[in-house]
Amino acid sequence: MGWIVGPKIVVSATLLGATLVLAEGTPDWPQESRMWQLAADHEVTVIGIVPTMVRQMMRRGPELLAGCDLSALRTTISIGEPWTPDAWIWFFEHVCKRRIPILNYAGGTECGGAILISSFLSTLRPCSFGHAVPGCGADVVDADGRSLPPGEIGELVMRRPSIGMTRGIWRDSDRYIESYWKIIPGMWVQGDLASRDVHGAWYLHGRSDDTIKIAGKRTGPSEIEMALMATGLLADAAVVGVPDAITGSALACACVPISPIDDTAEFAQRLACAVADNFGASYRPKQFIFVSELPRTRNQKVMRRVIRGVLTGTPLGDLSSLANPESIESLRSKIVFASAVGSDTISRPATTFS
Repeated sequence: MGWIVGPKIVVSATLLGATLVLAEGTPDWPQESRMWQLAADHEVTVIGIVPTMVRQMMRRGPELLAGCDLSALRTTISIGEPWTPDAWIWFFEHVCKRRIPILNYAGGTECGGAILISSFLSTLRPCSFGHAVPGCGADVVDADGRSLPPGEIGELVMRRPSIGMTRGIWRDSDRYIESYWKIIPGMWVQGDLASRDVHGAWYLHGRSDDTIKIAGKRTGPSEIEMALMATGLLADAAVVGVPDAITGSALACACVPISPIDDTAEFAQRLACAVADNFGASYRPKQFIFVSELPRTRNQKVMRRVIRGVLTGTPLGDLSSLANPESIESLRSKIVFASAVGSDTISRPATTFS
């Protein structure tokens, strides 16, 4: 309820005369299939999902859905973070049964709702959004505010105020202007990387403040995370940049393995090679952390700055939105360093980062 999504669901359901199903607790306890059994029992027609939950479902397999009759389901709505293609396709196959759409929704509390949306009228493409919200002037631009052509990743902006946008920050109007309207003068900048394809579909690629610059090239973390997830070895992954004397920044990867690891060094090398094969030798990760969960906000966004702070020994910042504070100690306790250029790996405790 601390974000726009919770109140918006309550208000929208009430205005439309819908029945809203609320359940106390977590989606996977006391049964791992609890969320889907609730949907079956109450003949839910619209259900919300976050990609993180889908990746967790993939670890358990489609057997998780056995006995859950989801025939009443009419649509699914995804929020919170970018999809990876494998998770999107898995969900479309096993939950949507290739008959109902996955409607993506992205925006923010500060702008009163969505910037990018999908609808029943838009073509369904894996991981994509069908439209920008009419009237907000959504665009993908470079650092100087110039519109980028299809296929290029840039800053997601709004060229005009939307109807639901906040007028300021309480008792700090200057901070509001500095934070949202002066990064690229005259445009609303929320801090998301986006692109469009030749068909007009939109895609998100993670936070622009998480962008990693290696050997002069800027890359969004989600692109690298997709390469890691494509190995089929991980349930989740987050990539951050850490200082490096040679390349300026080097990659550090926090990963949640699908299965227990027998040989940590060999496992890290397989992942490092997958990244290097996709992006080149300069992108071979320098560090790996293997943990059971990543630090996330209550609406399931990965807090990459927390991972970066643990690795670099810098302040972690505001943790009030962190849903799983125990993940910080987990990050500190398990670290594997993989050579950025060679094949050797070493393990050591993370005591230097406490």
